[in-house]
Amino acid sequence: MYLTDITETQWQYIEKVLLPQECKRKHELKQIWNAIFYLVRTGCQWRMLSKDYPKWELVYYYFRK
Repeated sequence: MYLTDITETQWQYIEKVLLPQECKRKHELKQIWNAIFYLVRTGCQWRMLSKDYPKWELVYYYFRK
């Protein structure tokens, strides 16, 4: 949807490196990563994160991890 979104091939590589635990999530990790890349690229404020992404608090939580 955005120029900063990662492709499926890129996501497969990231997923291999992360080895995410299979747990029930409301939002996919790929969406969260896309939001982080969007923030880094655009330099927008956390609270100004586009509504197409999960809430900024959740994205910030994963960013800090």
